Amino acid sequence: MNWDRIAGNWKLLKGNVTQQWGMFSDDEFDVLHGKHEQVAGKILKSYAINRDEANKQLGAWLARQELMPQKRH
Repeated sequence: MNWDRIAGNWKLLKGNVTQQWGMFSDDEFDVLHGKHEQVAGKILKSYAINRDEANKQLGAWLARQELMPQKRH
């Protein structure tokens, strides 16, 4: 999954995001709207981590997301 799909389905992912990073308020969640750089910035500021770690966490989170389950034949 890529960040275009994340942004397009941001509201559907709210539970997954808040489960991973509980410091996101509803207002912040709405403002971030799945924009990678803004989400990474919020994570690094809220959790006092560097940008590399924020991007690592985002990458791991992204790898676990599945918006469109694959059909099995």
